[in-house]
Amino acid sequence: MQNLVMILQHQAATLSPLEVVAVVMALLYLLLAIRQNIWCWFGAGISTAIYVYLFFDAKLYMQSALNGFYFAMAVYGWVVWRSGQTDEEQLPVVSWPLMTHVYAILLIVAVGLINGYLLHTQTDSQHAYVDAITAWAAIWATFLVARKVLENWWYWLVIDVASIFIYWSRDLQLTSVLFAVYVLMIPFGLVSWARSRREVAA
Repeated sequence: MQNLVMILQHQAATLSPLEVVAVVMALLYLLLAIRQNIWCWFGAGISTAIYVYLFFDAKLYMQSALNGFYFAMAVYGWVVWRSGQTDEEQLPVVSWPLMTHVYAILLIVAVGLINGYLLHTQTDSQHAYVDAITAWAAIWATFLVARKVLENWWYWLVIDVASIFIYWSRDLQLTSVLFAVYVLMIPFGLVSWARSRREVAA
């Protein structure tokens, strides 16, 4: 018990204030996204801007570049959600055909393997292949969120599980815990968005 307390005290003492802010804003993003609240994109913008620096410092270059993309998508998501709603209605949740996702996954894996090979052979990137594939998958999944496509939640389940491993191994423990929380919250997002889609279709 004493050893556990000492470990927790050590982790608390080594936490980066920037990482704490990024995690808090990322949690705010997901909580608001589940509720389809447009202010989720505000939390996303702050969190991703911080993570651009944190991931680059951790030599997770694709994750750093990915968060630059996330920042741009936060702006895009705000615009799309804003333009797709009226005073009475929000942009509706939709579902895309299975084959669209099959083709997307095949393309993600192919591009990710090429990107991973280049990172592995040309840089000091850590976990190059996992870093690359999860990054490209997250780009696609973020676009799906911005368009309110229901299936985005399934992509995030796989991406977040992989992210727990790579962030923990690079001493971003708080961020790793954040993604573990994400995994636990994904079913709530999936159920909430599915219910919203059924209500629109009814």
